Amino acid sequence: MSDSTATENAEATLTQERLDLLSSLAHARHFLRFTARDLTTEQASERTTASLLTIGGLIKHVTEVEKGWAEFLVVGAAYMEKDFTEWTEEDFAERDKDFQLQPGESLDGALRAYEEVAARTDELVRTLPSLDAVHELPKAPWNIDEAWSVRRALLHIVAETAQHAGHADIIRESLDGSKSMG
Repeated sequence: MSDSTATENAEATLTQERLDLLSSLAHARHFLRFTARDLTTEQASERTTASLLTIGGLIKHVTEVEKGWAEFLVVGAAYMEKDFTEWTEEDFAERDKDFQLQPGESLDGALRAYEEVAARTDELVRTLPSLDAVHELPKAPWNIDEAWSVRRALLHIVAETAQHAGHADIIRESLDGSKSMG
C-alpha cells in the first residue's frame, strides 16, 4: 500500500469535524507561509510598517504558539512551567525574541520548524480520543475563560494563524507590493 493510499484510508475514518479542522488549519497555514514566498531571510526580517512585526518573526511566533497549544491539547495548562501571571519582565523579553528571527536563524529554518509543529498538531487532530476533553487554561491576563475544550483550543490555533497571516500579508504588501489574496 502506498503512503498516499494509507493517508486516504486514515482520512476516510475521520469524522467530518476533524476533517474540517484539518482543512481550516491547512488553509490558514498556507496563507501565512505564502506571504514568505521567494523572500530571503533578510527580507523576511524587514520591518515595513510601524509595527515591530516581520514575516519571519510572525512565522516563528505562530510556530511557538501552535507548539504550546498542541501541548495544551494533551496535558492542559501543565505544559507551562509557570502561569503568565508569574512571568517577570525578563520572561516577557525572552518571549519577545519569538517575534523576530535571531542571528543565526533563517527563514528556511523557521518554515521547517513550522512544518514540524503543524505535522504534530495535525496528528493530534487525527488521534486524540475526544475533542470534548476540557482543560483548565493557564492563568493569564488575556484569558477571560477558565477552561477550553480541545476543540476550542484547535479553533484558537486556526484563528491566531489566520490573524497573523493577515498581519504578514500587510507586511509583505508594504515590502514589495505582493499580495496573498486579490
